[in-house]
Order: sequence, then C-alpha cells, then structure tokens
Amino acid sequence: MDWPVLSTITFLPLLGALFILLIRGDEAAVAANSKSVALWTSLVTLVLSVVMISNFDASSADFQFLERFAWLGGGIDYAMGVDGISVLFILLTTALVPICILASWNSVNTRVREYMLAFLVLETLMIGVFSALDLVLFYLFFEAGLIPMFLIIGVWGGKRRIYASFKFFLYTLLGSVLMLLAVMVMYWQAGTSYIPDLMLFNFDANLQAWLWLAFFASFAVKMPMWPVHTWLPDAHVEAPTAGSVILAGVLLKMGGYGFLRFSLPMFPIASDYFAPLVFTLSAIAIVYTSLVAFAQEDMKKLIAYSSVAHMGFVTMGIFSATTQGVQGAVFQMLSHGWISGALFLCVGVVYDRMHTREIAAYGGLASRMPVYATIFMLFTMANVGLPGTSGFVGEFLTIIGTYRVSTWTAFFAATGVIFAAVYALTLYRRVTFGKIANEGLESIKDVTALEVGIFVPLIIATLLFGIWPMPIFDVTAASVDQLIIHYQEALAAHSSSLSAPN
Repeated sequence: MDWPVLSTITFLPLLGALFILLIRGDEAAVAANSKSVALWTSLVTLVLSVVMISNFDASSADFQFLERFAWLGGGIDYAMGVDGISVLFILLTTALVPICILASWNSVNTRVREYMLAFLVLETLMIGVFSALDLVLFYLFFEAGLIPMFLIIGVWGGKRRIYASFKFFLYTLLGSVLMLLAVMVMYWQAGTSYIPDLMLFNFDANLQAWLWLAFFASFAVKMPMWPVHTWLPDAHVEAPTAGSVILAGVLLKMGGYGFLRFSLPMFPIASDYFAPLVFTLSAIAIVYTSLVAFAQEDMKKLIAYSSVAHMGFVTMGIFSATTQGVQGAVFQMLSHGWISGALFLCVGVVYDRMHTREIAAYGGLASRMPVYATIFMLFTMANVGLPGTSGFVGEFLTIIGTYRVSTWTAFFAATGVIFAAVYALTLYRRVTFGKIANEGLESIKDVTALEVGIFVPLIIATLLFGIWPMPIFDVTAASVDQLIIHYQEALAAHSSSLSAPN
C-alpha cells in the first residue's frame, strides 16, 4: 500500500478527539455529538485496520507497511511497521474501542465529551505501541497510555477511584523508569533505536541480563505478573465498565507483546537464563490467584484475579520459546482480550440495573434474564477453557509448549485450569441459579437490543476461533517461526563460543 496506512490508523482517533473539542452547544447536544463522533471515528479506524490486514502478506516474517523518516536525529527516527504478531493486536484494539464506546452510551452521563476524548486518545496511544518500530517512539506511546487510563479510572470510576488510579499509575510508571534506563543503554551500545536493527544486534551476555531485568520490571507490572499484580483488582473494581474492558482487553497485552518484541529477540541468552524464574512466577500466578479469585465477593474483582491467572499462561508460553508455546501465548492474549472484555460487560449489564457488584446480591437471574444468563454462560465456559471456545486453544498450546521444556510448570498450569472451573462456575451458579432473594431482582429487565448487539461480535469471535483457529495462526506463523529460529541460533552461537578453546 502506497499511502501511510499505519500512521492514518494510529492518528485518526486523535483527529476525532480534536473534532470533539470543536463541538459547541448546550450540554446535552455536546454529549450526544461527542458520542456520535467518537463512535464513527472508532468505526472508520476499525475499517481501515481490516483493510490493512486484508493487504497483509502472512507468508512473510518481515515488517510490512513500513514508514520511516528522521525525527529526533542521531538515529532516532519516526518508524512504523507491523509483522504477523503486532498486526492482530492492532485489529483487537480497533475492534474493542467501538464496543467500549457503545457500552458507555447510556451508563456515562457526566463529562461525556471528556470521556470520549480520553478513549480516542487512548486508542491512538495503544495502536502506537503495537506499530512503533523505534524504541524511543515505542516508549513514548507505552508510557503516554497511562495518562488517559488514569483519567478514565480517576474521574469516572467508583468510590475509591482516586486510590485505584494513583496505584495503577505509580506501579506501572515505577517499572518503566528502569526500562527507560535500559533504552538509553541500548541506544548508546548499538548507536540506533530502530527495533529491527536492535533485534540483530549482539548485546554482551552480561549486559543482556541487566537489560532483560529492566524490561522485565516494566512488562511484568503491565501484564501483571505475580507478585506485582495488586494494582489490577483495585483498578478493575473502580474503573467504569468500558475502562475495565479496555484495560483487560488491550493494556494488559502490552506486557506480553513487549516480551515477544524485546526480551526474546534482543536478549535471548538472558531470556533462557531467567526462564526458570518466569516459569516459577507463572505457576504461582496461575494457582495462587485462582484460589484468591474463589474467595472474592465482588464480581469484578473475581474476574480481575482470573485475568492474572490467564496471563500466567501467556508468560509461561512465551518463555518456553517453543513454537506451540509462543503461538499459544499470542492466541491466548487475543482470546483473553475479547473473553475478559465480555465478562466485564456482563458485570456492567447487571451493575447498571442494580448498582452493586456483590455476588451475594444476586441469584435466580436465569428466570428473569434468560438471554443474559445464556450469554454469561458462554463467556464463563470460554474463560474456563471449554473445548470449542477460543479460551481452550491458547491454554492448551501453552501447556503443550511448556511441557517440552518444564514438566512441573505444565503440571501446575494444568491444575490451574481445574481451579478456574471451580471459581468461574461457582460465580455463575450463585448469580444465575437458585431462588431470588433480592426483591429488586423481581422487576429486573433482560438485555436490551443495544446490549445484545455489543455482545454479538464477541460471541462470534469466541466460537469461530474456538472451532477454527487457523486464520489467526496463519497470520502469526511466519513471524513466530522466525522469532524461534533467531532465538535458538543466538543460544547455539553463545554455547559454541563458551565451549571454544581460548
């Protein structure tokens, strides 16, 4: 494609945000027009991302739709491009944002203009993370994304929104300070910040360890991995429904994407050395947070702890450095994006009606909200990893890939699947079955046509890719294979250098 499609997709939401700033009129007119502009902007962005992926050559592992020109000087350029991994995350982002805007259509009634502005700016920054091919540009997008999410939680969140927003901001910022130091060191060492060149640069093995730890500090918090996960339940509980959807659906995936883009290809020796550490933390996350989830009385907090457990499968699969493990990790991130987003939307549906997320306040919803109960059941089963849903494919592949390099890690991960079934099905039983103990539920209304419309694309994705995952694997295969080959060659070269006589 001759036109700069990536820059267009990245900055189009920002153009929509600027247009919203120009809207004039009374408060009601401004709110209505802001919602319309935000929705249409996000839909056009989605269409452009679909056009981009339809022109993507899946047989090539090279970066495509390249844009590069001088920016800050000294080898720091404005560089954009996508491969088989990042292109799918852009599509996930552009698909979830219009769903988030529709989910907020009737539930957000204060400062609507500012809310829509925050979401469009956040969309630009999220897409920028997945399309940046310059390390400095990536860091700017990566960190700037904190600001609109901080505002979304802090302004439109629940009663403890200020505490939750500052905890989210400080946790993620603190880890990224170390990454900034690593970025500077890499630039000084390689003389460039162009990511494809850095992937081929041979950093010293001892330096790799320090750089790996610095990047790990940032990405582990972003995922989040145990034990730096404590900001996530608070952020989810206090965030508005759409904020939780985009936080679980896209922002958590930036950590996993960072491991795939930087840790494995740029620091292969350190990645191999620290893999047992990652396996240990992943196994603890899967088992421990599943048990913690079972003890929760707040629906959002339970799903938040569930997300930490599912991200444990992702980190485990990535650092297995096997084709099945990495393919499974990418698929798991994408699948978790729409499944967890749908679960938070399910919570939002009943919260909008009852204004409580306490599990004990519900029960017997199947008799009053049969359509809702059916939708909730589908995504609960997908979250558990039921075969036939997309939730099964990623977990199964990450366990297989990890089993090849660490049997005990795969064993603990498999037990986590059982724990997930326990807490997820217990939640579903308590909310939808039994007698109606709360009088307010007697008159509760089933899902509206708008709410059903929001769920439909998520339902299609969950079932379609659960039965037929090949469209995703076809896109990611070439890039993942190249990543694994480069990783193994780097380890082989290091091993031979150590065994060579002095």
